[in-house]
Amino acid sequence: MNSIAYLMDIFLHLDNHLNVYIDKYGVFIYLVLFLIIFCETGLVVTPFLPGDSLVFAAGALAVTGSLKLVVVYILLCVAAIAGDTANYSIGHYLRDKVNSKENIRFVKREYIDRADTFFKKHGVSTIILARFVPIVRTFAPFIAGVGEMPYHKFIIFNAIGGISWVSLALFSGYFFGNIPAIKNNFGIVVIGIVAVSLIPFMVTYIKNKLSPAK
Repeated sequence: MNSIAYLMDIFLHLDNHLNVYIDKYGVFIYLVLFLIIFCETGLVVTPFLPGDSLVFAAGALAVTGSLKLVVVYILLCVAAIAGDTANYSIGHYLRDKVNSKENIRFVKREYIDRADTFFKKHGVSTIILARFVPIVRTFAPFIAGVGEMPYHKFIIFNAIGGISWVSLALFSGYFFGNIPAIKNNFGIVVIGIVAVSLIPFMVTYIKNKLSPAK
């Protein structure tokens, strides 16, 4: 396996083999965690990177002392907030291309349209809600940058959403990740995390449907 393929394997599957890489790379794993969460939230070309499952796995390993909980918590919160901020800036820079429906290399138009639809339904609260919805999480700040959302408003919702998301996933892993039934069925747990992540979206959607039309 060449060096590029090896690095890609680490980035794509770190959630499944985090304990192995901690033993192998020691303190440098903190940098890798930061980069993956930053890229997953901050670059529209990498929505496929592990997000919820990686933060959950980090929480589970923090219990064993392999990772320092406070350090990893602060680091991932900063990564999540910084990632969305970078994504907002990229969206602002590419505003004209997106609004003119031009194709952007390496970016699927359907993902942009999905995030745009989500944004139109939920407004600025999308920046918080989208944190809990894979794919939309990566594209929501990009769409915010493309649109007219002021940065001072965006950064407030960005911080609330980033801290809330990391807190939920990390501390879920910390308190429940080492229970044998969960540890031995981690794939099912990941699906469960995604399902729980969709709850805020579904609640808001139902509320909008039940609200009388104005």
